[in-house]
Amino acid sequence: MSKKFETYEQVSQYLLDRFAADLGLDKVEGKQEIKGQQSGTTWEIDAKGIRIGNDGFVIVECRRYTTSSLKQEHLAAIAYRITDTGAKGGIVVSPLALQEGAKKIAEAEGIVEVKLNPDATKHEYVLKFLNKVMIGVRDVLSIQQSIAVRIERKDDGTSEELKLL
Repeated sequence: MSKKFETYEQVSQYLLDRFAADLGLDKVEGKQEIKGQQSGTTWEIDAKGIRIGNDGFVIVECRRYTTSSLKQEHLAAIAYRITDTGAKGGIVVSPLALQEGAKKIAEAEGIVEVKLNPDATKHEYVLKFLNKVMIGVRDVLSIQQSIAVRIERKDDGTSEELKLL
């Protein structure tokens, strides 16, 4: 049985691939190793996003931290991986918002912050990035405030926008 962090990485990769175009990506591949250009070391990354038009790649790092937000040092380590591998940026996935210093590094280094609930599955999730919220539900969705929802059906390509409440 997979550990929770491994499942989180797999679900993150699946969902990022599903919404790749929203992130300026063609696709998101799974866990792999990339050789550092400057250091010569090998980096294991949680996923790799291929930019639209094959214009390079971005590193995806998943951190299922549920009690403490990612700190400045965490983002600095990811920023070094980006530089060392020649990546064009990064994506960090975590259930909690970045701490203030980490946000500054993310903005300076082209790292996109993605929030994903810690127990997300491929079908039930709340995914937030770039002022977008994607919600996957199997049963009932209850909303307490006014919200507009766009439903895109992958099977037949149709979509509709609903104003709720």
